[in-house]
Amino acid sequence: MAANDRPQIYLVTPPDFDPDAFSATLAAVLDTVDVACIRLAMSSKDADQIGRAADALRLVAHDRDVALVIDSHLRLVERHGLDGVHLADGARNLREARKALGADAIVGAFCGTSRHDGMTAAEAGADYISFGPAGGLLGAGALAERDLFAWWSEMIEVPVVAEGGITRDLLAGLAPVTDFLAVGDEIWGKDNPASALRDLVAGLG
Repeated sequence: MAANDRPQIYLVTPPDFDPDAFSATLAAVLDTVDVACIRLAMSSKDADQIGRAADALRLVAHDRDVALVIDSHLRLVERHGLDGVHLADGARNLREARKALGADAIVGAFCGTSRHDGMTAAEAGADYISFGPAGGLLGAGALAERDLFAWWSEMIEVPVVAEGGITRDLLAGLAPVTDFLAVGDEIWGKDNPASALRDLVAGLG
């Protein structure tokens, strides 16, 4: 990624929400800030509950030409007309996902802080690699440092996503070396998530 390129925003949903109420909130966010992709990342294991959320968010996202992927639930992608899947376990199920969904679907992989896992997923056909957490409290475990994103952007063509604990300061440092910045918990707890996201990314230009 060129240093003067502006990374795109990749939204991650809250782990639990009412589809009707959240659809309105999401619409306001998408109408305020340009977003490239949304990840439906519910903590529920109830396929019907996740499916209702997927149907509601798909309408909002696709009306605005924004891609919607789902976290881990490969079998729900085609059933609910989604654009792809985000795999939380690196390359482990990537070939299976690609075979099931076909070449046109988005298949992304979260690889923690591991260059090796990232390269393995990229070689297996991932459309993007996600590293994180990029920020967080001291003592909370290993962070995906800026050097990891800089190395990846210089050496690997597959797009890279920075996620987890994104702040304005972190965002400014990561912007030149990432293709996407994933934002979720950073804004959903605010009174006005749309304004919160606009303020967070204001420094991107």
